Amino acid sequence: MNTKTILIVDDEPRSREGIKKTLENWSNGQYQILLAANAESAIDIMKKQKVNILITDIRMPKITGITMLKTIKDQNYLPVVIVISAYSEFEYAQEALRLGVINYLLKPISKKKLVEAVEDAIKIDKNRERANIISRVVDDKLIDATVTNESAREPIQKALQYIEKHLKEELNQREVADHVYLNPSYFSVLFKEEIHLTFSEYITRRRIQHAKNLLISTKLSIADIAEESGYKTAKYFIKIFKELEGITPSAYRKVNIERAF
Repeated sequence: MNTKTILIVDDEPRSREGIKKTLENWSNGQYQILLAANAESAIDIMKKQKVNILITDIRMPKITGITMLKTIKDQNYLPVVIVISAYSEFEYAQEALRLGVINYLLKPISKKKLVEAVEDAIKIDKNRERANIISRVVDDKLIDATVTNESAREPIQKALQYIEKHLKEELNQREVADHVYLNPSYFSVLFKEEIHLTFSEYITRRRIQHAKNLLISTKLSIADIAEESGYKTAKYFIKIFKELEGITPSAYRKVNIERAF
């Protein structure tokens, strides 16, 4: 499990140390809390490691907080940002919000408001990570099939509904064709024409999609996930999973759980 990192950027030593102390007392060692005295140092830190939450002053010598935010955005570093400032000029707040800042705190900052802002930022960071995982889990070809399904002929729509209900069970083309009252050969042609995947490819992709969801959302064993996804043996499931995803189910789970938390 990776430790989340909070980076505090402020040119005033007393201010940044005070923020760090407040967050250390609140977090009880759950987060790595780093300090930077200026924007240059902060950018160097973000080049070397992922920063989940960035707390930065607006007015700093050489490179301002706003300029730093523009720089890291251009370089695709995307921490959740909280801005702190002794200045309440509206243009600063406006510019900060345009750069994706989620909170704008004025000095002197109360400990309660600081902790509340960081807690909100942590929730946003977790939601981002989970959204990223979902985007990795989703199979583009299945998305296309789902979109196509909305305009597919009724027998194919019924076939997909039947597949969904019986994904865990053994499925074959003849059985599904019989269910929608079509000749198996005609059903095969119609399915490919409407869904843009063969029947067997659709079943495989849908089962692996289901398995990926279980891998990141449950603690089920690989053998149980194989069974839940319609595979008789874990060995065969692992083989098919690796062919489609390029890694084993265990490796997939490890990588994505670490990213999520």
